[in-house]
Amino acid sequence: MVSQEQRRRQLAREKFLRQQQRRTQARRKSRMRSSVIASVLGVILVGSGALYATGALEQDDDKTNANAEVTPSASAPSKAPDPCEKPAEGKVKSETWKKEPAMSIDKSAKYTLTLDTTCGAIDVDLKASAAPHTVNSFDFLANKGYFDHSKCHRLTTNGIYVLQCGDPTGMGTGGPGYTIPDENLKDKSLKDNIYPAGTVAMANTGQKDSGGSQFFLVYQDSQLPPSYTPFGTLSDAGMKVLQKIAEAGESTGAGDGAPNATVVIDKATVTES
Repeated sequence: MVSQEQRRRQLAREKFLRQQQRRTQARRKSRMRSSVIASVLGVILVGSGALYATGALEQDDDKTNANAEVTPSASAPSKAPDPCEKPAEGKVKSETWKKEPAMSIDKSAKYTLTLDTTCGAIDVDLKASAAPHTVNSFDFLANKGYFDHSKCHRLTTNGIYVLQCGDPTGMGTGGPGYTIPDENLKDKSLKDNIYPAGTVAMANTGQKDSGGSQFFLVYQDSQLPPSYTPFGTLSDAGMKVLQKIAEAGESTGAGDGAPNATVVIDKATVTES
């Protein structure tokens, strides 16, 4: 017999997968429209500008890799008080790259990702040996200032419990211009398809090896298909910051939308210890 809780989780997973498929289809249609417009106007999009303009390669979530969906309602839900500070001055960068950066990290070393956010510092112990491509990409992007001043654009509070970040556009469609392979999908922490609280994992488009820059932080055990690269674990202090963000809720009242908290990554840093 299937319990009500198991059925609820199954329905949540199915809803999540349907959202992933719809988002992927919407991005494809958007890219086709952009291509038609470009040909009509005779505009030549060059290099990173082309990738950025067409919303190429990503997501979202994350779940994960997914942009936040807003469910229309007759009246806007009331918002909890914003527990976070004003963002630091500065603008996000729109630079993209054509291919994954060359491997430059030491796979046997220990690395920490620090997200200095408007809500507090979030430290993540990175799994360099288990997910070297992912950690190497984060090291590269952080050194380029790619994450700086970007919003964490999505919070889910029903079925799965994650905060999604890593998109400079703040819309869930941005990426670095390249993709990285899936890694560490058989991590010992993933039992019964549960991503435990404190896990940091990559978002993707729902396709194999489609991760880019978007990632999600799990604040409560969440049942998901084991297709999202787990590449880090939150520190206790970082977990408290994440829970503070989650407690403020999301903007739609439907369990999947922009966080009510003003979550902006002022600075992202990867350090070797």
